[in-house]
Amino acid sequence: MRPLDLSAARWRKSSYSNPDGGACVEIADHFQAVIPVRDSKVPSGPALVFPSADWSSFVMAVKSGALTAR
Repeated sequence: MRPLDLSAARWRKSSYSNPDGGACVEIADHFQAVIPVRDSKVPSGPALVFPSADWSSFVMAVKSGALTAR
């Protein structure tokens, strides 16, 4: 598998991110079959890349309350 070029990615902050600047997650939506995710406080740092179906399942679980912080 070749590396994903994220240099032209358009990042947006997740609506679930902390509004005071902490715990901010950014997502790039415009890739086929994958969703890149990064820490907005370290934009030059690494990004995690999830298959779109897996990311969708994760978001649905968060919205439904199936996942809780410990």
